[in-house]
Amino acid sequence: MIAMSSFLDENITLGEVKLKVSQLDRSIKFYEEVVGLRLLRHDAEKRVASFTADGRQPLLVLEEIPNAAVPQRQSYAGLYHFAKLLPDRRSLSLALHNLIRSGIHIGQADHLVSEALYIADPDNNGIEIYADRPREQWRRDAAGSYVMASDPLAWESLLAESEGAKWSGLPEESVIGHIHLHVGDLRLSRAFYEGKLGFDVVGDYAQMSAVFVSAGGYHHHIGMNIWAGAGATLPPANTVGLSCFTIVFPAAAARESVLAHLRSEGISSAEQDSAYVIHDPSGIAIRLAVGAA
Repeated sequence: MIAMSSFLDENITLGEVKLKVSQLDRSIKFYEEVVGLRLLRHDAEKRVASFTADGRQPLLVLEEIPNAAVPQRQSYAGLYHFAKLLPDRRSLSLALHNLIRSGIHIGQADHLVSEALYIADPDNNGIEIYADRPREQWRRDAAGSYVMASDPLAWESLLAESEGAKWSGLPEESVIGHIHLHVGDLRLSRAFYEGKLGFDVVGDYAQMSAVFVSAGGYHHHIGMNIWAGAGATLPPANTVGLSCFTIVFPAAAARESVLAHLRSEGISSAEQDSAYVIHDPSGIAIRLAVGAA
């Protein structure tokens, strides 16, 4: 069994994801009507919008950037996908019915630990919408990695789960379950997320050039891969995609424990709007925030 971190609180969660987009109004319509989030704030002058599931907590922030470039997927380090975790299979079924009605292309997979749907927003940002299977059904191999797969989803069974029910957006309990990143160097990235931030490696999938890490025994909070190519770098600043993602600590003391360890490892941080911002070896920005009391 993989040892648990001594300095990362096992109760961390993921918070808001911030994306750069090319046309904010188009993206607002997409995230409301196709994904099912609710608009929380919209600053038309600054071209920024935030979205929520529960009406209080922002899960997604979009910022329109001028003269935005939209690259091919898997071209740079940064976002592979961010993942909305729904509370149960019925919620996932309702989301699937709505995605079908929207006419969007839908990818799908049974990962054994979860059932997942995959779409892309108008700027090609990857999105996963998924529901976990009960934790007691998750299995690990002899090395401690969670046994996962990309088997075909039981499509008809999933659709039948909510037959006759009405979709009204994502449930209030929906959260950011995980984020999956393209990185430039898998070895350096693993060393950072494991040794510097304190996550536990729960999936060392060498055959697919990917590593998954988590806290508290979750199947993964952060995935990383080199599918954009070894040595992949961040895109130019005017490119759509990931601006930053957020790790939320249950208390200020839990965050300070990690910040102290980062300082001891020579990792700098910058205070910004009640959060601390750090960068991983690929240059991806990470906000370290404290949850509301």
